[in-house]
Amino acid sequence: MTELVSFGESMLRYSPPGQTRLETTDTLDVRVAGAESNVATAAARVGADALWTSKLPASPLGRRVTSYLHSYGLETDVVWTEEGRQGTYYIEFAGEPRGTNVIYDRDGAAVTTATAEELPTERIRDAELFVTSGITPALSSTLETTTSDLLWLANEAETRTVFDVNYRSKLWDPSTAREVIESLLPDIEVLVVAERDAASVLEVEGEPRTVAESLASSWNCETVILTRGAEGAAAVHEGEYLEQEAFHSDTYDPIGTGDAFLGVLLGYRLTGHDMVEALEYGAAAAALKRTIPGDIAVITREEVEAVVEAETGGIDR
Repeated sequence: MTELVSFGESMLRYSPPGQTRLETTDTLDVRVAGAESNVATAAARVGADALWTSKLPASPLGRRVTSYLHSYGLETDVVWTEEGRQGTYYIEFAGEPRGTNVIYDRDGAAVTTATAEELPTERIRDAELFVTSGITPALSSTLETTTSDLLWLANEAETRTVFDVNYRSKLWDPSTAREVIESLLPDIEVLVVAERDAASVLEVEGEPRTVAESLASSWNCETVILTRGAEGAAAVHEGEYLEQEAFHSDTYDPIGTGDAFLGVLLGYRLTGHDMVEALEYGAAAAALKRTIPGDIAVITREEVEAVVEAETGGIDR
């Protein structure tokens, strides 16, 4: 039985080397990127039985996505179609004042037409966790309905539902996002939200404990995880408030840090660890991811545990 099933878009990510501009580069690095596949891959890397599902064009670019994910140990169950295209995005890395810039090219992507009826819903019903994010319903009205249908289906099958708000201002405005997300919340058991998104999208702000407890009580969530960037994370789990500091790391590529945190946290929960331990391992994974190019956390369980051990006084022998 698959323990974790995630659903969402995965794109091809193109980036010029170093801090080169897109308009002057002669080469592009090609990787695969998508919040839900990032989460599932991170969970798989630390021992969970994880799967990603979506809809892709039956083309070399679509096949590039699945072959890339398979190379990192993630199982896929994809609907292939002759309609639509492969979504992409471009990223330029730079320091201030230019800053890092992301350019999306995803209009007409095959995934925007995916419906619950054509996806492998039995695998969701049989899983322990179903994971998706706020990126998915923002992509099309069809995916808004599909996300709602899959969360409801998972809930009815007693598959625990995990939803990361993952707000993207280039996809929708805060008020629209809030309306849609609030319609989904009755079927969400584990809510993950960045502290800034809790304030701007869900209109809940204050001290971390106040925010997490307010969201948990308002929407009857079993767990609320509040990510806080360099300040770490906070959570309310089954009524208990928890905090986790961030681990120090250098930053080479921050994209996908939150996905690594969540995927490893869920992976450790699935492999028998309590929420306190899972938060710590998730924070360690986030630190590791910041040192790795690309969106995917190409890490091992041993590396994650070594970070935790080093920070808590362990000796590397």
